[in-house]
Amino acid sequence: QILAISLAIIIPVRYFLIQPFYVKGASMEPSFFDHEYLIIDELSYRLDEPVRGDVVAFKYPRDPKQFFIKRVIGTPGETVEIIDGKVRIYNNEHPNGFFLDETGYIDGVFTSSRQIVVLKEAEYYLMGDNRPASLDSRVFGPVERSFITGKVLLRGYPIDRWKVFGPYVYPAPNGATDSTITP
Repeated sequence: QILAISLAIIIPVRYFLIQPFYVKGASMEPSFFDHEYLIIDELSYRLDEPVRGDVVAFKYPRDPKQFFIKRVIGTPGETVEIIDGKVRIYNNEHPNGFFLDETGYIDGVFTSSRQIVVLKEAEYYLMGDNRPASLDSRVFGPVERSFITGKVLLRGYPIDRWKVFGPYVYPAPNGATDSTITP
């Protein structure tokens, strides 16, 4: 009975609410380092959509058996332009575009590549924080919403880097902050 009750609790939690994730590689440094253990929140994206700044776990589009972790840079319907080492976003609120202020998670890293990508409905542009070491949408293209499994909820290991993650708040142009709009 104890085993049956345990499985009745653990299986739904593991497959529908949260999932452990082991970081492999340096593509998200300095935010996440190799060999860190994360807990991925799968429930939030059953109720809501990913937003810019979220760090998400997703199935690699070229091999869905592999899982990657990257940051949401572009959302459905936007145009993402990488130019002069920076990321520029065009959307309905900013038809002339704006340069994405990424200083909160990368320090002056030059974003290599030069491209313009128009995202369709249900497509996201995902990039690693360590741009020189990241295999991301610059290489494999936009990621369909169906491939995104959840967002990082907390870092459990190593203990000295334990942290619960909330929404990333981008600096607004006037110095105020707002997680729902981007400068």
